[in-house]
Amino acid sequence: MIADAFSASADLARQISTTMLPGFEGHTLPGWLERRLCAGLGGVCLFSTNIGTPEQVRALTDAIRRANPRAVIAIDEEGGDVTRLHHATGSPFPGNAILGRLDDPELTRRVAARVGEELREVGCTLTFAPDADINSNPDNPVIGTRSFGPTADVVARHTAEWVRGVQEAGIAASAKHFPGHGDTAQDSHLALPVIDRSLDELRERELVPFRAAIAQGTRTIMTSHILLPQLDPERPATLSPTILQGLLREELGFTGVIVSDALDMRGASAVTGIPEAAVRALAAGCDLLCIGTANTDEEMTQIEARVATAVAEGRLEAARVAEAAGRVLSLAGMEPVATREVPGPAETLVSVARVAETFEVRAGVAVPALGEGSGTHLLVIDGVPNVAVGPLPWGPLAARDLGRAPGEAGQLPLLTEQRVSAGPVDAALAGIPSDRDLIVVGQNHHREPFNRELITALIERGQRVLTVDMGWPAPDRAFADIATFGASRTTGQALLDLLAAGRPATASLPGGAV
Repeated sequence: MIADAFSASADLARQISTTMLPGFEGHTLPGWLERRLCAGLGGVCLFSTNIGTPEQVRALTDAIRRANPRAVIAIDEEGGDVTRLHHATGSPFPGNAILGRLDDPELTRRVAARVGEELREVGCTLTFAPDADINSNPDNPVIGTRSFGPTADVVARHTAEWVRGVQEAGIAASAKHFPGHGDTAQDSHLALPVIDRSLDELRERELVPFRAAIAQGTRTIMTSHILLPQLDPERPATLSPTILQGLLREELGFTGVIVSDALDMRGASAVTGIPEAAVRALAAGCDLLCIGTANTDEEMTQIEARVATAVAEGRLEAARVAEAAGRVLSLAGMEPVATREVPGPAETLVSVARVAETFEVRAGVAVPALGEGSGTHLLVIDGVPNVAVGPLPWGPLAARDLGRAPGEAGQLPLLTEQRVSAGPVDAALAGIPSDRDLIVVGQNHHREPFNRELITALIERGQRVLTVDMGWPAPDRAFADIATFGASRTTGQALLDLLAAGRPATASLPGGAV
């Protein structure tokens, strides 16, 4: 009897551990994490702090798989503004918003397949992509250019092809953030956003891309930490059985792995703390729990102990934990499609010229040629990246510094340049030349008070100002003479070419334009 109880306890402990997906610091596998993997830990999530060279990443993932051959090795690799593999250089892929504007589903599939190939080569097994959110709110601080577009049909079409492409390469996809994070004006890393839409309204818009992802066979779906009061007035989606069991499982028919967004985000755990959030996420229907970044052995002990206590108290069924662990183990061993076409390098999939075709240029705006003389000054406003994106090179100066710019010298000829960061506008003005034409580059100008105030002050000072927005622009395109809908390395290269050519501006509104 005692032996049976001990065995049951040991089985439960292993199953609880199988549902956990922590992050960690460093380029090598810590001893505490290796021990947990050997004891059945479900896997790990890699972040930029874990990424050095491809060879280093492969050595790290090999160590993880030696400790637990069935471990999930996850990463946020969306192919665009959110990248972990290319955090030092910026992504070579244009990103979802530009793919949606090109509206070439086959190209989206090929890009995703190439992302999958890169991940498979370094030993990852799951990417938290594609972003299936419809960016219907242009003030969204965390989705923006990560979305394929502002309409359900475009996002659904490209979500399905992205899932198809990455899974053809043998990498599990994770459509996110269910049931849709696009109509928010808050970042769930920092707060609990609210979307006050009815179920019928969700069916008409937000749920359409997730239906497409499920039809395409996405192996996982990631939840969102958003409150939908017309569905569940008390619990965010990650912690709501109404949304996960009732809507995602029963109505949409999803049978794969439900992954929580990171539980260290305030939208999930600000009130309860991470251990209790883990209990509630499992009870709601999550199978694999993203814990966050830089987790520790002590933290994981606390989380797993709280889950075990919840089972002992009857607040969480042991069968629910066993079901979740079984689904996580089902992710192991995914193989590439044997007949897949291996895509070439990123640069051959989407040319810089084709990326530039998606830019919007306000009608009647003159683009100054940077080679005309020293009368043009390039001003780059460095913003604070959201947590999902993290710090990484972006924009024209990053593209130039990384070795791709017009001219053999790899420089913008006869151009002065400057970076500024948010602060007192008067102080910034004092340091900006007043006798030159200005090209002001930033991201989401309309959402950043400093950007708006500085640009307005420069114009009032009597200077000719060309504004470039490398984020998601305002609906009226205020402060966006040129809108690029992304800031990846490839997009920065395309902007460099446009500026260096100084070609006459035309209204550029391709089929996917908004």
